[in-house]
Amino acid sequence: MNTLNPTTDPTVLARAAAKVKRHVLPLFVIMFIVNYIDRVNIGFVRSHMETDLGIGAAAYGLGAGLFFVGYALFEVPSNLLLQRFGARAWLTRIMFTWGAAAMAMAFVRGETSFYVLRFILGAAEAGFFPGIIYYFTQWLPSAERGKAMAVFLSGSAIASVISGPVSGALLGVSGLNLHGWQWMFIIEGFASIALCGFVWFWLQSHPRDAKWLSEEEKGALIHAIEEEQRAREAAQVIKPSIFKLLADRQILLFCFIYFSVALTIYGATFWLPSMIKKMGSLSDFEVGLFNSIPWIISIVAMYGFAALDARFKHQQAWVAVTLVIAACGMFMSTTGGPVFAFVAICFAAIGFKAASALFWPIPQGYLDARIAAAVIALINSIGNLGGFVAPTAFGFLEQTTGSIQGGLYGLAITSLVAAVVIFFARTTPIGEQPGKPRDVALAPSSEKPVALRAAK
Repeated sequence: MNTLNPTTDPTVLARAAAKVKRHVLPLFVIMFIVNYIDRVNIGFVRSHMETDLGIGAAAYGLGAGLFFVGYALFEVPSNLLLQRFGARAWLTRIMFTWGAAAMAMAFVRGETSFYVLRFILGAAEAGFFPGIIYYFTQWLPSAERGKAMAVFLSGSAIASVISGPVSGALLGVSGLNLHGWQWMFIIEGFASIALCGFVWFWLQSHPRDAKWLSEEEKGALIHAIEEEQRAREAAQVIKPSIFKLLADRQILLFCFIYFSVALTIYGATFWLPSMIKKMGSLSDFEVGLFNSIPWIISIVAMYGFAALDARFKHQQAWVAVTLVIAACGMFMSTTGGPVFAFVAICFAAIGFKAASALFWPIPQGYLDARIAAAVIALINSIGNLGGFVAPTAFGFLEQTTGSIQGGLYGLAITSLVAAVVIFFARTTPIGEQPGKPRDVALAPSSEKPVALRAAK
């Protein structure tokens, strides 16, 4: 039974939201770390797979990118099924299947099996990221979601820091006639499977199921979230359909911007270990340690820009600044030797990771919570196709020209274009004026909004 009160005590609501964050955020961060490592660990075994299996630069780039094709094709269906079966069951399923697929990567025998398994890994993982965002819309009032999202996104930065040393160390494991790169896939994939059991017992799909919340706290959360949704519905005369949303120019802008961000992130992620190896005679573990440096810098930058955005509010401007920084870093990486290129990538990381964190509150502010899960999944899946384009293009360029310089120029140009386009993206629905109280229903304008916001 829901304990819905006519008014919500702010103290009770704050206490309930704090409990939710303490209960789920540590687990979500750990899940994201494991998820991210299984996604990008392929970057540390490129040379080993070339030696043992004959997989060259072009084949490596295509295989690394095929992950994102599977991810994009199954992202929206996966997130819709999450709403049907509940977060606990579906997130557990995602973790189990991606762990099994990650372990299967140990048994790649050539280019074809490499392509197939990378595609399957992407399909298995599809729905995880937007599923977490949807979970926040069901458990936290709007004022708390941005803070929770910032903590959750830190998981990818933490994973980027630790994936190098961990993967580098596991490459030294041997036994049972398996190579170190095979043990790396098996051990890191098994971590996902082991964690899925904890996810099943720890998570609940709805606040009313949470035994760790009092009835008063459950009622405060449910009432606040439902009131926010009623206010959004009242602000719109025409109920949005998914088809209208898919034709919305704003959503197309969101897809392009996130595609540009992902293009740079994954261009750096999959090729950085190879760039580091050109700096000298380094062991796998040393390469992993150097690989961590840009991501450590990016964590500091991500929180620094978040603080600046909170103090000097202009969401689009801060995203543009970070994209320009990323573009400058990528361009500079083409102008010197391997050591200078590494320093330039460290500078670029300040921009592209902060841009990723600063971007998501913009579409969240524009979308109606009723369709936010599907549309955020769409933005995430199309945007993540940058993870297909970047490594595929880099692999082709290296194999045909012996250099990835042209790809780095492309990343710089794309980031600059996105820095301009971001100023055309809205942070609120068409009928709502920035700066107005966000829980007040606004009179509809003559131009009907296609989408309403899922508040930050």
